[in-house]
This record gives sequence, C-alpha cells and structure tokens, in this order.
Amino acid sequence: MRASLVFAMLLLTILNSAFSQTAKVVTYNIRYNNEGDGINAWPNRKFQVTDLLRFHEADIIGLQEALYGQVTDISLQMPGFDQVGVGRDDGKAAGEYSPIFYDSRKYQLKDHGWFWLSETPTYPSLGWDAACKRICTYALLENYDKRKSVWVFNTHFDHVGEVAQFNSVRIILQKIDRLNEKNYPVILMGDLNLTPNQKPIKIIETEFFDSKKVSEQAPYGPEGTFNGFDFNSELKRRIDYIFVKGKLDVKKYGVLTDSYEQRYPSDHLPVLIEVEL
Repeated sequence: MRASLVFAMLLLTILNSAFSQTAKVVTYNIRYNNEGDGINAWPNRKFQVTDLLRFHEADIIGLQEALYGQVTDISLQMPGFDQVGVGRDDGKAAGEYSPIFYDSRKYQLKDHGWFWLSETPTYPSLGWDAACKRICTYALLENYDKRKSVWVFNTHFDHVGEVAQFNSVRIILQKIDRLNEKNYPVILMGDLNLTPNQKPIKIIETEFFDSKKVSEQAPYGPEGTFNGFDFNSELKRRIDYIFVKGKLDVKKYGVLTDSYEQRYPSDHLPVLIEVEL
C-alpha cells in the first residue's frame, strides 16, 4: 500500500511538472538617463539595474523610461535576452521606450507591436490632456518546452492628464480584446502613475486581477513602489503594477528593495511576480 502511495505521488509530481510552467515577471521604471540626477545618473547605476534583474532570474521584463542608450546598455548586460519596443517620440529610437525583454532561451516571439495612447494610436501622437506622448508595447511569447503562450503588455501612463489616464485604460483593454482571439493568458504591467484607489485602476480590475491581491504567498516588501531616489522614503506610494488575466496562477508577489551604498538603482522599485501557466 505504501509503495503504491509513493508511486502515485511521484506520478502526480511528474504530471504537474510536465503540464505547468513558471515564469518570473518584472516591471521596472529605470528612470531615464538624466545628467541632472548627479550621483544617481544612469552611468553610476546601470550595472546595479542589470545585476538586480539577473540575480532575481527574471524571465520577462517590462521597463519604463528607457532611452535608446539604456536599452542598449541593458541588452549588452543581459545575454540570452531579446527585446521589442520603440521610442515613443518617433516610433523609432527617439524618446522613452516601454520595452519588453524576454529570455529567448525559454521563449519564442510569436507576435509583437506597439501603439500610442492617443486618439491616433497607430503613429506617434500626444493623447488628450497628456503632458507627454505615451506608448504601449506588446508581445506574444511561447515557451519552447511546454508550448504555452502568453500575451504581455507593458506601458507607462501619463503623470498629468486624467482624461488621458482613463482613455489609456480603454484603448489597452480594447486592443487586448482584438488581439487575443485564442484567449491566451495576458499580463498587463507598467508604471501607471495611479494609486490603487483611483478609478482607472478599478476599471482594469473589472477584467484583470491585481497580482498582489491574488498571490498565493503573502506579498513581500513595502506597499509603495516609488522612492524618488530617497533611501529614507516611507515607500507608501504604489504606482507600478502587474495585472494578470486567464489561466495564470500568481505564486509570489514582491516589491524589491535591493540597494547599494544606501542608494536605490532607480527612483522606482521593481515589482516581481512568479506565475504558473
């Protein structure tokens, strides 16, 4: 009887491993390369950013505020990773990117693209009352081993325009509905410049789960994700999110407070989740 029970448990473990796949997903506003940041300028912290991503073994990464040179720097320090994205100012290399990096040793890129958060989303444009052009990047990734597919959307909402924030949610949700004909799981992440109690976040939660709220393990780290390069920040303001939809089980959620010499690698903290397809 005992041998039969052991065999059954072993078989269950093998089956679970065969039909599930976990991935570590990170959203991270890395702060654009601004010489005025002094000691916190990009050249003084770029290796801390990539060291953090490698140490935590991120598989899929959504960045915000990444200029072309920063995208290049990160690509050079992340062997085995590919990325998709364009600069928001001209749809080529000018302005901030919201790129998606992914481990190309694990995932195959099946589809990708980008659109602007504006009335004319197919080309570089300023939307409504926004202070800046804003973009959303997307990718359909398929795991090589398990043949599991997931849509990933990464964005950065405007920090001023309230109308733009509302309409950005509408455009993104509509785009997801149009693209996701096969009803694959979806990850939506980014710096939304909104706190959890604000209405645009509540609208997203009508279709997506906030990964923090559905994590199987208790959430790790502080509530807030914005530190303003202040090591003594109370870390109360949460504006960076990872939402999930479909057959995705969130195993872990954490806001990472990694630092060096009492400095953070960015003025935001990265959010990391571990999900099972």
